[in-house]
Amino acid sequence: MTPIPALNPAAAPREILLGAQALSKSYGGLRAVNAASLDLFPGEVVALVGDNGAGKSTFVKMLSGVIAPDAGTLTMSGRDVRFNSPAQAREAGIETLHQSLALVDVFNVPENIFLGRELHTRRFGVLPVLDKAAMRTRTIDLLQRIGANLPAIDSPVRSMSGGQRQAVAIARLLLNEVRLLIMDEPMAALGVDEGRKVLDLIVELRARGLTVLIISHNLEHVFGVADRICVMKNGKIVGIVDTAVASHDQIVRMIVSGAMSRP
Repeated sequence: MTPIPALNPAAAPREILLGAQALSKSYGGLRAVNAASLDLFPGEVVALVGDNGAGKSTFVKMLSGVIAPDAGTLTMSGRDVRFNSPAQAREAGIETLHQSLALVDVFNVPENIFLGRELHTRRFGVLPVLDKAAMRTRTIDLLQRIGANLPAIDSPVRSMSGGQRQAVAIARLLLNEVRLLIMDEPMAALGVDEGRKVLDLIVELRARGLTVLIISHNLEHVFGVADRICVMKNGKIVGIVDTAVASHDQIVRMIVSGAMSRP
């Protein structure tokens, strides 16, 4: 895996891409997220970690417009925003890659990438037909953009490895002007080699200026790719630490105890 350099605070842009301030969400008497705040900066990878039930999924759902917070505010590039649906978050440049990937196994790569957004041309200037050549060319451009090398984009995606399928799903999201990519357990159910390929892909996305927020339980992966680590427990953000100065034991203690600790 290509090593990722630590962020240089002096060189990193200080404009906040997405700011979450005191977000809270309750379901009946259960407080799923309690006054959680997190700032995400352009061109960084942030890992969101914590045990099951810590509130990670609920928190990112509020960021991506899946659910509305009961309290708190969101800002995007300094402006107050409110996402009432994933479509509104998508228009603002926020995309989410779920574990399921939502690919159609019998379709090839261009067909999956342009599913529901097919390009058309006119035969003889009159009859509308699918512009397969244009979709294929755009697919190759998107894959090159994220540094993905797929051997046969005309083959059904069911014949591809887990890492290759991840690349297809990410390329599909990049059809939009993505500024923040949220990834929910992107390496789950992948082997060691495939997991490393996905980590390399995340590094490439960061190098190209995208902000990536990853939910992960694998601390080895987290330390290999993240610039900062945000720890949640019982709906609260315990602390946010720079990966370069954090230790594995420190993060484990934070996850278990729910308190900030030193490296």
